[in-house]
Amino acid sequence: MAEIKVIIIEDQEEIRKGYEFLINSSDNFSCIGYAEAESAIENLYFDKPEVVLMDVNLPGISGIEATKILKEKFPKLQILMFTIYENNQNVFDALEAGASGYILKQTKPAELLEAILEIHNGGAPMSSQIAKMVVNSFQKKNLADTEAELSEREHEILMLLTAGFRNKEVAEKLSISLSTVKSHVYSIYQKLHVSSRVEAVNKIIRRRK
Repeated sequence: MAEIKVIIIEDQEEIRKGYEFLINSSDNFSCIGYAEAESAIENLYFDKPEVVLMDVNLPGISGIEATKILKEKFPKLQILMFTIYENNQNVFDALEAGASGYILKQTKPAELLEAILEIHNGGAPMSSQIAKMVVNSFQKKNLADTEAELSEREHEILMLLTAGFRNKEVAEKLSISLSTVKSHVYSIYQKLHVSSRVEAVNKIIRRRK
């Protein structure tokens, strides 16, 4: 397995150094840390990371604003928000800005490494608390337009994907085949005019406003 290059942007030195050490001490990972987003953005061409761990509350440019800037400059860059905040608006703003995942700092070290690997492989990791928050918002919103577009099964699968379940887990939970799940996911993306789970979630978020 090729080494996954990670940048962590975190203004609290103790936290930043701790996670730098964790990531650099793990097989197949390397990490560079920055205390603020401006330096990270300036050096990104040289660092060439594949995953960015982004704090929300940074001095200067905020983590959410930095996410927008980085995604505009480097669309393929995977950004994982890494914060103590469970605030609804922060979560939705981060996803809209282009983040592909959102986990909390109390996440266990092994789970953090799993989340980095998952986002690198095209997933959208979320802490369970965050996933529940997104799903609750999804359920409470008036989704008449979406429900008219999606079948009952497709709506059910979209909610599970939003909650962080992978295709295989969705298949097991609904007692259907993996190929059936993939077929439904393809149909969902076609109907919502998106190409990924994160884009689908973002579309739902935009409709709640």
